[in-house]
Amino acid sequence: MKKLFSTLSAGVLLAFAAGAQASPTIYGQTGTQNTQLYTFTAASTGDLMAYFVGSTASYTNEITMLVNGVATGIVGLNNHTSTYGSSLDFGTVQAGDSLVFELITLNPVSGVGPWYSQKSLNNDGVNHVYSSAYVGDKTIPKGTFVAFEDLPNGGDFNYNDESFVFTNVAINAPAGSNVPEPASLALLGLGMVGFVASRKFAKAK
Repeated sequence: MKKLFSTLSAGVLLAFAAGAQASPTIYGQTGTQNTQLYTFTAASTGDLMAYFVGSTASYTNEITMLVNGVATGIVGLNNHTSTYGSSLDFGTVQAGDSLVFELITLNPVSGVGPWYSQKSLNNDGVNHVYSSAYVGDKTIPKGTFVAFEDLPNGGDFNYNDESFVFTNVAINAPAGSNVPEPASLALLGLGMVGFVASRKFAKAK
């Protein structure tokens, strides 16, 4: 019986961890500006890809990027026409290159964007991005999740107006501010539940 319980626990853990891959860690303090500031760099020399995750925005937005402060001129992944997993190749970057992601609002309204992943570049002085590591799924590979707030002055601060996963990108955030990957959290939580359950089972026996 004990062996069966251990096998079932392991199966549940694996299933839960696999399911956790499907969703990036989302911003958990809606209504409050994200105080974590990020800088992004190229993790290695090679292509940098962007993948569309989703959008809840009314404005029509597209993503572009600055490399070492210079615009790439590559723009795409329209939030109203792209589907989950649609990709955009930003071309080759060099390891250590400084990267700034830029959300452009098409047919712009005065004061609405462009919004940058670097807070100091935003005309309203607000942090418009939230970022975390992403473990990947069957459609989008492992990478760096970046979600934008596209409303002036942060709007509702939900950081889900348009979101992407970028490959070959390293997040550089303040010490202690990194968010655990979903699968890691799932394994930790279920591991603790399994441990408690096994102790109760042993006691009852």
